[in-house]
Amino acid sequence: MSALNRLLFTKMDNGALVLFRIFFGILIALECYGAMMTGWIHQTLIEPEFTFNFIGFNWLQPLPGIGMYIYFFVMGSLGICIALGYKYRFSVISFTVLWTAVYLMQKSSYNNHYYLLVLISAMMCFFPANANYSLDAKTNPSIKNEYMFSYVKWMIILQLFIVYTYASIAKIYGDWIDFSFIKILMATKADYYIIGTLLQHPWVHTIIGIFGILFDLLIIPALLWKPTRKFAFFVSIFFHLFNAIVFQIGIFPFLSLAFIVFFFTPETIRDIFLKKKEVYSNSQSHAPSFKNVIYILGGLYFIFQLMLPLRHHFIKDNVLWTEEGHRLSWRMMLRSRTGKITFKVVDKESQKPTIINLNDRLSKKQHRRIAAYPDFIWQFAQHLKKEYQKNGKDISVYAVSSKVSINGKPYRAFVDPKVDLANTDWNYFWHNEWILPSETAK
Repeated sequence: MSALNRLLFTKMDNGALVLFRIFFGILIALECYGAMMTGWIHQTLIEPEFTFNFIGFNWLQPLPGIGMYIYFFVMGSLGICIALGYKYRFSVISFTVLWTAVYLMQKSSYNNHYYLLVLISAMMCFFPANANYSLDAKTNPSIKNEYMFSYVKWMIILQLFIVYTYASIAKIYGDWIDFSFIKILMATKADYYIIGTLLQHPWVHTIIGIFGILFDLLIIPALLWKPTRKFAFFVSIFFHLFNAIVFQIGIFPFLSLAFIVFFFTPETIRDIFLKKKEVYSNSQSHAPSFKNVIYILGGLYFIFQLMLPLRHHFIKDNVLWTEEGHRLSWRMMLRSRTGKITFKVVDKESQKPTIINLNDRLSKKQHRRIAAYPDFIWQFAQHLKKEYQKNGKDISVYAVSSKVSINGKPYRAFVDPKVDLANTDWNYFWHNEWILPSETAK
C-alpha cells in the first residue's frame, strides 16, 4: 500500500492543473457560446415539437421561449469564471449540473465528447484547481498553494486511457479493418476545399484506418514515456487538428490537446506557460486524512468506467445492429446508420388505422435518427400514446416497414411490425425482443 500511497499522494507542482483549468474554462465557454451562434440550440432544443431525452429523464425538458439561450449563456459565463478561477467551486459545480442536464435532455445530437465533458467536469468539482493563478487565490490568499496531490494527475490520465483504449478496441471489426466504413465516412467530405478529393483515395482510407487504431491504443503510453513524449505530442496535434477540420466536432479535439499538460514535467509547464511560477520542489509522500475516501470512491468510479463499455457483450445480439450498449462506451465514429420507417396508429375501440406523417412532427435531424435507432422508435411510440390519451383515445402503435442499413449494406427489417410499441416496456439492461435479429444472430 505504501507504493500506492506514493503514487497517489505525493505532493507535486500544481501548474498542470492550474493551466488545464484555464484551458478547460475557455473551451467550455466557446462550446456554449458557439451553440448559441451556430443555431445548434434552435435546431436541437427549440425547433422540435418534443425532444428525445435519455430514457428515464423525460422530466428534463428544454426551457420555453428564449430560455435555452439564457441557459447556454449562463453556462458559457460559468466557463469564463472557471478559467479566471472566480468563485471556482460554485462555478464548476453549477456548470457540471447544467451541462449534465442538457446532455440528458436530448440525444438527437449525441457526441462522445459531451459525455466526456460530464465526467471531467465532475472531476474538476473536487480538484483544487483554483489554488493558484486565480481570482479566488488573489482575494483569499489562505487557499493559495503551489502543490496538488498526484492522484489528480493520475485520475485524469486513467480516464483518458480508458477512453482511448476502448475506442481503439471497438475499431477492430470488419467494416473498419477493411476500410469500407472509412470510405463511407470520407464520401461526405468530398466537397471540402483542397482536401476533399484527397480524402476519397483508397490509400488514404488505409492510412486513416490503421492510424486510428494505433493512435488510440498507443497515445497514452507514448505520452507517459519520456523518450516518445515529444513525438507523441506532435502526432497528437496532427491527429486532433485533422479531426477538428474534417469532422468539425466542436471543442473535443482541443480539449484532448489540453489534457496533454498532465503528461509534461512541471519545469516544462513553467518554462512555456507559467514563467513567473516557481516549481514546487518539496515533493513528498503524505497521505491525507481523506485518503480512504479517495480509494473507495475512486476505486468504485473506475470499476464502473471499466465495466460500462463492456455491457454490450452481455446483451443478446450484435451491438452494431441493436445499438443496445453503444452509448457511454467510447464507440466513436464506428458506423453509419440509415433507416426507413412508417408508424401506424390503431384506435383500439374503432380499430381505425392511421399512418403518421413524420415530416409534420419531427425535425430533419430527429427524422434521420428515428428511423435507425430503437430507443428513438420506442420513445416516439410512447409520445404518440400520450398525445392520443389527451384526447381520450386508447391506441396501439406499430412500426411497419421498418428497415435499417448499416455502413451502406442492404436494408434489412429492423422492428417486429406485430409488436404494439405503445404498450411495451423499454428494457434498460437487456435485449428488447421486438428488435429483429441481425444476420449474425440467426
